[in-house]
Amino acid sequence: MEISVKELRGSPGKYIKQAARGTDVVVTLRGKRVARLVPYVENAETVAEGAEYAPEDEIFGMWAEHIDTTDVDTYVRLLRQGRRS
Repeated sequence: MEISVKELRGSPGKYIKQAARGTDVVVTLRGKRVARLVPYVENAETVAEGAEYAPEDEIFGMWAEHIDTTDVDTYVRLLRQGRRS
């Protein structure tokens, strides 16, 4: 099934239910395919064991080895403190 972004905005629940039933719902923007709604599978075998992120998506994991973010709570507190004069 192929729908436009406008149709998805109009009734998202309808298309989410379709995807949950097993129908692949392809979302188009200006005639180009941009997304696909598929049913969620709890233990999908498509995800590699131990993989932190998909290698084709560089944005995921770009901070994986960043020293300051080993403890997220501390890092966020430091960011919220702001600069001291």
